Amino acid sequence: MKKLNKLSIVGYGAGDAANNLAFTTATMFLLVYYTDVAGISAAAAGTLLLVVRLFDAFADVFAGRIVDRTYSKRFGKFRPFIMFGSIPLLLLSVAVFSVPQIGESGALLYAYVTYAALGLAYSLVNIPYGSLAGAMTQDPGERAKLGSARLVGALTVSSALGIFVAPLIKPGADLQQTFTTITLVFVVIGTALYFFTALTAKERVHRSVPKVSLKQSMETLKTNKPLMMLCLSSFFFLTGYLALTSVQLYYLRDVLGRLDLYPVLSIVQLALTFVLAAFMSRLVRTIGKKNVYIYSSMITIAGGVIIFFTPASRVWIGFSGLVISLVGVLAVNIVVWALEADTVEYGEWKTGVRTEGITYALFSFTRKSGQAVGGALAAYALALGGYKSGGAAQTPDAIFGIQVAAGALPAVMVILAVLVMSKYKLTDATHAEILKEIQARRTKTAYAGPADENHATPTASADVSTLVDAGKPSGQKL
Repeated sequence: MKKLNKLSIVGYGAGDAANNLAFTTATMFLLVYYTDVAGISAAAAGTLLLVVRLFDAFADVFAGRIVDRTYSKRFGKFRPFIMFGSIPLLLLSVAVFSVPQIGESGALLYAYVTYAALGLAYSLVNIPYGSLAGAMTQDPGERAKLGSARLVGALTVSSALGIFVAPLIKPGADLQQTFTTITLVFVVIGTALYFFTALTAKERVHRSVPKVSLKQSMETLKTNKPLMMLCLSSFFFLTGYLALTSVQLYYLRDVLGRLDLYPVLSIVQLALTFVLAAFMSRLVRTIGKKNVYIYSSMITIAGGVIIFFTPASRVWIGFSGLVISLVGVLAVNIVVWALEADTVEYGEWKTGVRTEGITYALFSFTRKSGQAVGGALAAYALALGGYKSGGAAQTPDAIFGIQVAAGALPAVMVILAVLVMSKYKLTDATHAEILKEIQARRTKTAYAGPADENHATPTASADVSTLVDAGKPSGQKL
């Protein structure tokens, strides 16, 4: 398969920049908005984040099935969702940050409805977007480039939010007007980015079954053990990561007393993204995606330990802990999408049917579940510590609660993620052998006519089903 051209890689990255105009704005600022602007208590906001994000996880599975059942001869399987779902998604982002002053009960009900609607709209755009990478190329290095482009797009947005928006989150500011203006501007920018993606990032991987039945989807999931292990590891990792993300602003503002360092952290984050993106493809080819994931996770653990144990007076040590955590998080967030795309080929090899939609949906389901649990645990840690909104001075217990959410929780959760990933068997060598068999199978059946939509092509043969980490035809089955 030909290498991807630079325009298609940049176009794919633009899609995640657009995604994060809605997603990262919510993950970075929604808890602060609910507690400090909408007047919702930290405990109620924590429950809201847990419930709605779990709903959002199930919305991903619903979106995955819709994607698998959809195919357009003109636009393909994924791009129609990106084009036609983008504007409703971005408008709902405006609604989420526009909670009316109708009392805490009314505000809470409005927050539940609008945030749930945003989650559903995001699923209907993000599941096709994420699935698109696996349909653009099957080369590990090229997939690493797409993962890097995706991370650059996402982190460009989150860094801009940290540089330009986070410093505005201070006592006495008109935060409602700030968020209204920002989200309206994002509607225009996000729409342009989404359409740029749809016009440049196109599918190139052959599929014998354009529309996938429910039975075929379930068969793929049932037999895809590497996907299940990747999902479980990602659940733990995202639980820790979202706990940190949700209270990062609180940690800088209320523990270290240096909200002015938020823009600095964002600039460092952006610089690290470009550095990692520049050599991640080579690193993947050298040590493999699994090892990149594990080693990077260990860096994140080290950062969490530093954050938790550093006294509030040691500002630069605590800040260094945040930076170290970010190095690991950024590297994992590059490679994890390539790992997910590999599981699509594993499912195709086992069943004869490519099911990008439901595969990505299940992966996203577990990640969203981790995000829900992580965000909720962070909010509960604030509540248990006695966090006081409105710029009040925090008690030692409140500061300890923030440190637990920012340091201890991420470290423990990522340790669990590493333990699961250490048992992962779908290495790059194994994936390469699987691709060879899939290609041989396609060549063999090339003149047999179109595949029946309701029947899979032959499943994996016995010799390849015994592949292990070394890619040799002997040993433990995957």
